[in-house]
Amino acid sequence: MHEELEYTENHVIVLGYGDVGRRVVKRLTKAGVLFVVIDTDERVFQDADFSYMVGDAASESVLKKAGVKHASTVIMIMEDDSDIIFSILVTRRQNPNCVILARANNIQSIDKMYKAGSDYVASLTIISGQMLGRITTLPYDQPLREETMMMYEGIEIEIYTVSSTSALVGKTLIELDLNNSIGLAVIGIRIDDVAISDIDPAITITEGMTLAVLGNEEQIEQFRKRFVR
Repeated sequence: MHEELEYTENHVIVLGYGDVGRRVVKRLTKAGVLFVVIDTDERVFQDADFSYMVGDAASESVLKKAGVKHASTVIMIMEDDSDIIFSILVTRRQNPNCVILARANNIQSIDKMYKAGSDYVASLTIISGQMLGRITTLPYDQPLREETMMMYEGIEIEIYTVSSTSALVGKTLIELDLNNSIGLAVIGIRIDDVAISDIDPAITITEGMTLAVLGNEEQIEQFRKRFVR
């Protein structure tokens, strides 16, 4: 451990210190957030000037030592999705109220991570660091899925829950043709507790669905004007 951890509650735990982990830590440091990082490889912490632990991030004992019971947020960005899923299960059992953010290395793991108890799963590796760091620093009472998150090189993701008055209701993605009409891509759909990343363009949009759409600022604004009501 780099130093004595001086927290009792509401700190952030980052599991994994690879390329994405470094981006997350940079954002948390800039925001003045109290955090601790866990990674199995001691060498990655050679020049670290923050609190860290060397150990298995999927280990219940290691998570307990990092104060998972008192954490406000746990960000999981290890390389093995099986480890992430297990860490989600352990974290959720130890702390039912914390926010869990996970990076899926394979899109096939997204649904499993949600079912295990993750609040948000990011599957775009290049932009995961900026997105997860942005979500972490949102006000506690701000809904995650109504937030537009600034992304890599001017790209944003709009997380939008379809209302009964939206013009999206009753239309298929083929009919909407968002890619050609606006330039947006639908990269994820969540129906109740099931997250879908392998999207059938013939799917019909219904009230209560959560859509994740990817585009630039202008495209997101066009989407809002046409469909967010």
